[in-house]
Amino acid sequence: MKVDVLAIAAHPDDIEMTCGGTILSLVAQGKTVAGVDLTRGELGTRGTPEIRLKESEEGARIMNLVARENMGFRDAFFRNDEEHQMALIPVIRHYQPDIILTNTIDDRHPDHGRAAQLVVDACFYAGLRQIKTVGKDGQPQQAHRPSFIYHFIQDRSLKPDFVVDVSPYWEGKLAAIRAYKSQFFDPTSSEPQSYISGEAFMKFLEARTREHGHMIGVEFGEGFISKRMLGVNDLFQLI
Repeated sequence: MKVDVLAIAAHPDDIEMTCGGTILSLVAQGKTVAGVDLTRGELGTRGTPEIRLKESEEGARIMNLVARENMGFRDAFFRNDEEHQMALIPVIRHYQPDIILTNTIDDRHPDHGRAAQLVVDACFYAGLRQIKTVGKDGQPQQAHRPSFIYHFIQDRSLKPDFVVDVSPYWEGKLAAIRAYKSQFFDPTSSEPQSYISGEAFMKFLEARTREHGHMIGVEFGEGFISKRMLGVNDLFQLI
């Protein structure tokens, strides 16, 4: 299954919070996007892995992903090592994305930075033909290395290298976030409060998206960091 963009994140709901608007924008342009969650988020304060899986399926539906899967890595205890790289390489080769969107290297949750480095390393090794993997059909896979890896900004206030205008897709992004009813603000919930479950956190998400939009003169934006220098061939395409 060849896709244009593959979003890979540590936990279910990371994708929705950080690049949901960008994904909706890409789909509106006719691009194909798939998603991969590395863990089930089983150590989260609220909800259960089963509930979060159903919520991630609803999030995928809202964002119009062509596919979404969960690697089932241990929440908090997965590592950037050979075992996890060799599990992720076949997934990258299966989807053959041109662009990868993933967590940022530096963030509040330790899983985010570790996931980012795991994805970066797995993408490089996926391009080495001497690393042999087998696909879901049981057939040998071809080597594939994505052309670009972009890190979405999540909790920390980091300076983006570029910002995507997601103003027309803010409501869709918000709907995708709210698909995770177990995780985010719900005044009727009797579950324990968590870092992300309060109304203030939802206001923060809106403020962050407005802040990034303000950087490029639009209402809502999503910022990304690139480890490689960005280039353009048409100055008139810049916002």
